[in-house]
Amino acid sequence: MSQDDDPTMQTHEWEIPANLQPDPEDYGFDLERTLKSVVGLRASVPADAFTAGTLGTDRVGNGVVIRDDGLVLTIGYLITEAETVWLITNDGRAVPGHALAFDQISGFGLVQALGKLDLPAIELGDSDALKVGTEAVMAAGGGRQHAIEAKVVGRQEFAGYWEYLLDNAIFTAPAHPFWSGSALIGKDGKLLGTGSLIMQQGDGKRRMDMNMIVPVANLRPVLDDLLAYGRVAKPPRPWLGLYAMEGEGGLIVGGVSDRGPAASAGIQQGDRILAIADEEVTDLGTLWRKLWATGPAGTTIALRLSRDDEELTLQVTSADRTSFLRAPRLH
Repeated sequence: MSQDDDPTMQTHEWEIPANLQPDPEDYGFDLERTLKSVVGLRASVPADAFTAGTLGTDRVGNGVVIRDDGLVLTIGYLITEAETVWLITNDGRAVPGHALAFDQISGFGLVQALGKLDLPAIELGDSDALKVGTEAVMAAGGGRQHAIEAKVVGRQEFAGYWEYLLDNAIFTAPAHPFWSGSALIGKDGKLLGTGSLIMQQGDGKRRMDMNMIVPVANLRPVLDDLLAYGRVAKPPRPWLGLYAMEGEGGLIVGGVSDRGPAASAGIQQGDRILAIADEEVTDLGTLWRKLWATGPAGTTIALRLSRDDEELTLQVTSADRTSFLRAPRLH
């Protein structure tokens, strides 16, 4: 087996500086045992998969065991369309997994271990009670050397350019460098969220790197559906395949998915988004909320745009994003 074929090769040679690592004596629970619940994750995606061009075909991140039967919570983009998934324990064992579910709304993903992990499950905590200034531990697979003491520096809405919105995201600092699917663990030893992004705040003189965390409160209402059906048992939201960003001139189309509804309707990079139907939109959060309020996937949406100083309205027939994705395969 070459290094490229070895799922345990995950750039885990690095360590968090010792002064930033959590001290077990500062916690009222068994920190070392709890950190064993956090595993490395490696997923391979076919080159012709819908998300291969944007997310890559070899995805490396983390997950956390949340049930004794080997159910692992991660961030969904790591396992979307995954053909193979490996879970890597802190002692270097590689256990195959199955990409069980991906919730498009929260962004969470679930993996079922197909072998024996022999790891403790971590209990879900109360992320709603998490306040700015609260201390927590941000942990990736690899034990205490891959964990960092952090503080909650923000609780606010987060709108992603890829048709994604969280009402009450968690922001922590200092940022963990290996954040994808990492675990945010509270002072009580319970899981508070899963790492999704690294972000910067500030100007050229002073900058703060932060992690954006998806709260576990968003998992509780959908967990049973994800386990039973692989997705939430509701009509899918309308999806346009549109990448939008906030600029000085308002909302700008940064790109479109090649095979998505927006591209088929003739929307182009650089178009300025003015309104959905007759309702003006000026920020990403409003854009996505008004889009999802139009009805289920398949609804035709009138999108008013500005292009080359001229206004035009294009009719876009929305779609179910999941229908473009490869279904998980059980090996």
